[in-house]
Amino acid sequence: MEIFRAGARASAIGPADWFTGRVRVDPLFNPAAPERVQGAHVTFEPGARTAWHTHPLGQTLIVTFGRGRVQREGGPIEEIRPGDVVWIAPDERHWHGASPETGMSHIAIQEPLDGRTVTWLAPVTDAEYGA
Repeated sequence: MEIFRAGARASAIGPADWFTGRVRVDPLFNPAAPERVQGAHVTFEPGARTAWHTHPLGQTLIVTFGRGRVQREGGPIEEIRPGDVVWIAPDERHWHGASPETGMSHIAIQEPLDGRTVTWLAPVTDAEYGA
């Protein structure tokens, strides 16, 4: 058994190549082999969001605070709220982030495949975000 203390791992600011707006990433667990599941608590300021991206084995989001948005390519923008669990299928192009008025936090859980957990794509434009 291993206990990971809240705040024991350094927070990171979400890089501008991957996020629009202010985003903080707090690692929760990133175990060594043979374990594979990784998790982080991600906090988005109002209007902040990820770039379009995919995950080779999918991703689960558990919303913990605020109001947010999620969209898969070709689908509508959907509102997400605390307690919502969002499953994103493997290699599904998508983005997620806060609403324009309210910040949002979620726990993101994913697994690597061949050492890769995410493929980052183009930023979500203001027009796409506001659609």
